[in-house]
Amino acid sequence: MVIITLMKYVLIIFIIFFSACSVKDYEYTKSKIIIIKSPKIKFADLGYVRNTNKSIELELFLAGKSIKKIAINHLICVDEGCMSKGSFNGEYLHSSYPNDLLQHILLGNPIYNGKNIKKTDDGFIQKIETQYVEITYKVNKDVIYFKDKKNNIIFKIKEIK
Repeated sequence: MVIITLMKYVLIIFIIFFSACSVKDYEYTKSKIIIIKSPKIKFADLGYVRNTNKSIELELFLAGKSIKKIAINHLICVDEGCMSKGSFNGEYLHSSYPNDLLQHILLGNPIYNGKNIKKTDDGFIQKIETQYVEITYKVNKDVIYFKDKKNNIIFKIKEIK
């Protein structure tokens, strides 16, 4: 009886874990020029940002060939498997970042709960400095730009016209 109950829980966890990486029907798909510089990802070429109200996918292409997918919902899934958002930040970005940082950058939403936000004519700018980060984050109708000088991380997502 205990083994059957335990197997049910293992099956439920297995289904939840692997459904995070399952195929989604995205409502929004847009090709963009994407530049990423982080300790583990260095990329500058075309990419697609796809999303629904619950999930986001970043697909990176090099010379027309898909080289990496990052899918975000309650977990972040990459080619190597799925992990928590905090684990992803620790491995790919910086461990001090908030869990939802990547999805906010991809969507052009304010980061750090809108801390130090200054509205501009066509977007906003945030400058955030702590003992761990020195971030400049700018969003306008054509470009999303994120730079953390302390951790040498850059995201630039530009509209293709």
